[in-house]
Amino acid sequence: MSEGLEVEKVVRRPASSGKLEYSPVVVLNETSKSRLQAVGYFIPHTDRTEFSLKLEGFTKSKDQPWVEDKAKTLTLSETASVALLKYLQNHLKVAEQSEAGEFIMVRVANGEVDMSGHDPQELVGALTKVLSQEALVKHLAKTELTSELSVALRGALRLSEMRSAMAELHSNLSRGEAGEQTYQEWCEKHCWAFGNAYVVRDSVRAISIGDNLDLLLPGVIAGYRDLVELKRPDMDVLRYDTAHKNFYFSSDVSRAIGQCHRYLDMLHDAAKNGLLDHKEVVAYHPRATIVIGRSHEWEEAKQRALHGLNRRMNGITVMTYDHLLAQGERLLEMMSPASVEPEPAAPPDDDIPW
Repeated sequence: MSEGLEVEKVVRRPASSGKLEYSPVVVLNETSKSRLQAVGYFIPHTDRTEFSLKLEGFTKSKDQPWVEDKAKTLTLSETASVALLKYLQNHLKVAEQSEAGEFIMVRVANGEVDMSGHDPQELVGALTKVLSQEALVKHLAKTELTSELSVALRGALRLSEMRSAMAELHSNLSRGEAGEQTYQEWCEKHCWAFGNAYVVRDSVRAISIGDNLDLLLPGVIAGYRDLVELKRPDMDVLRYDTAHKNFYFSSDVSRAIGQCHRYLDMLHDAAKNGLLDHKEVVAYHPRATIVIGRSHEWEEAKQRALHGLNRRMNGITVMTYDHLLAQGERLLEMMSPASVEPEPAAPPDDDIPW
């Protein structure tokens, strides 16, 4: 016998009636006055054999034989027996843990996860709640998973990362963080928030000596580059002209627009056939997005004014950090499995809702 191999005999005997079979009685608990025992029955059908478990209770008085206690006797169907078995298996494992908390049970056979009877998306949704440790993520990256679980798990991890990113941006804005570097680093890590037309960013930022762009984003279709210019969230975006009753761009935005015009001209000329030393970076009639200021307290008239001003500019769009937050959250909502209604097609690049 191999070392560590556990062998257990199970007996199945025919009943005197000949209509079913049974296994020997197993005493589960016994004291001087009570006993609980179990007996399994195998009930043949034309297409299968059904299992039933009977729990029998007995009582005893001094110097008297055991008497069945019908109030403590019950019969479990096969379905109920399996449910009880799973309950005991799971909760005995939990009992081995030293602390209270929430636990996930994953059945593994021969090194593979048994997915039968489980929705992969629901399973990985639970798993990703505990996969926040960097060591676990690195290990998963090196692990060969079944294709079904791999797709669901990596998708859920991606959604988890996106949710954390949006929560981080919301937190920064809510507590009044105004450092441009904070948002520079956030946008570099999560450039997908600028829309599903961009999924990665270029590491290249210098388009000429002394001119470094905040972000250079390649479009997913043609690969041509567009640029993003980041300003502080505490800067003004729009001012109101009481004499002419209209909104206009603040001086901060006007300076940013002028800066982007220069960058766009330089980028088009320098990268229409590929940047020097980076021929893979091609920009042909690039567009620019300026992120500046806040708009969470704007009224509809002000939102409408920014939309109108944007539509009358060529190649440059101005948006606030609240618009970036809303755009990222909308993209996350569209990608989440909870969305049951079909989503409309993504608008073209120039159809910005603000």
